Amino acid sequence: MNAIAEIFPVLMQGLRITIEVLIGSIILGYLMAFIAGFCRLSKNPIIKYMTIFYVEVFRGTSLIVQLFWLFYALPILFGIDLGSDYLAGILAIGLNYGAYMSEVVRGSILSVAKGQTEAATALNMSRFQRMRLVIFPQAVRMMLPEFGNYLIQMLKATSLVSLIGMADILYYGDILRGNNLSQAPTVYFLVLVFYFIMALPLIWLTRKMEAASKKGVAS
Repeated sequence: MNAIAEIFPVLMQGLRITIEVLIGSIILGYLMAFIAGFCRLSKNPIIKYMTIFYVEVFRGTSLIVQLFWLFYALPILFGIDLGSDYLAGILAIGLNYGAYMSEVVRGSILSVAKGQTEAATALNMSRFQRMRLVIFPQAVRMMLPEFGNYLIQMLKATSLVSLIGMADILYYGDILRGNNLSQAPTVYFLVLVFYFIMALPLIWLTRKMEAASKKGVAS
């Protein structure tokens, strides 16, 4: 118990960074998901294939490698300095999961019954009106369960930012383990507890989103 009492407050110091990176990654990830998802459906070949390139690159390569590229490689190869490890972490996680979730957006839109589009066309709706009033609301309900699952995955991914020196929960855990190797089991057990507790509200939200999609009503 004494070890836990010593370790717990140290790990708490990294909680703020973990939450900040998670929130930033969620905002960027969902924004990129919708932008890329709609661009994949564009009739403009330049927009469409540029988006395909982004999606395939970020889905086909390791998130850790992407994180290192943004933080270490860009300044050396191209002189692009992001200015902070915080921005590099959010960009890597947000762009990576945005690429994955863009397929959820695209697939959900394409899954809406064609009869809905035909009915909207018969009502003389423009393409924008069909998407905004008929297709998109139905597609969003299909996206909810997968979006909830990706929330939890993004939380887990935030632990990677410790690799570029960000002082998150895992970073402080590694320091504690380095100072006293015998405490490693206790340290990493508490790190697991921290992430599990943070995941609980996201798990609850995911279940609510799944229930909303089954009822056909987005709450």
